Amino acid sequence: MSTRREFLERSTASAALFGTLALPLDLIPVAPLAPAAAGGAQEDWNTRWPARITGKHKALFDATEVESGYGVWRASAWAGQYRQVLKAAATEISPVIVLRHNAIILAMQHGFWARYGIGKSKGVTHPITTQPLDRNPALLDETDGIPAPFSEAGLHKQLARGVTVLACNLALQDLVDLVKDADKISDAAARKIALDGLVPGVILQPSGVFACVLAQEAGCAYVKAS
Repeated sequence: MSTRREFLERSTASAALFGTLALPLDLIPVAPLAPAAAGGAQEDWNTRWPARITGKHKALFDATEVESGYGVWRASAWAGQYRQVLKAAATEISPVIVLRHNAIILAMQHGFWARYGIGKSKGVTHPITTQPLDRNPALLDETDGIPAPFSEAGLHKQLARGVTVLACNLALQDLVDLVKDADKISDAAARKIALDGLVPGVILQPSGVFACVLAQEAGCAYVKAS
């Protein structure tokens, strides 16, 4: 298998298959998890964020592909349309964005992208000009040629408005491996760099699937965002 994430995802799928055979819970295999922080333990995972989903209108935007950041923009578009059409107050709207699978790179700061050549290696393009891009398209705004109202849809601006943004720890491991190979450092040191590279305010979760299900349990409608 090409990556540790593929192994863990297949392990999780195997666990689900065994579950259909009605095995006792203590016999169902569980994929191991890296800690939420370097040197941390499982109890470090932040599972308090569902308490923030208090609006009358709740939606989960599940972004799995980079797609020039459109998955992130769709969450902002939905919120704006509910304000315009349904006259919903901002306090009545609770968007949740999950960045998992290939979209994990949208959770990373520009500095991380530049240091490890993310844009070129992933073939990322500008959401408006479609030209090659060496920065995170989800963090662009009017200074980067993004016109209104799309300039307000940037991940950093949505975070500032209180939008809950969650990232997949299993997908982050791909970036840990990238850092480890590029810098020739230990797994622990590479993980710290990856964690430090997350956009401030993004909440790391054991997996993207974990985050999606927890958001739906909190009342969010599911939207395949990318």
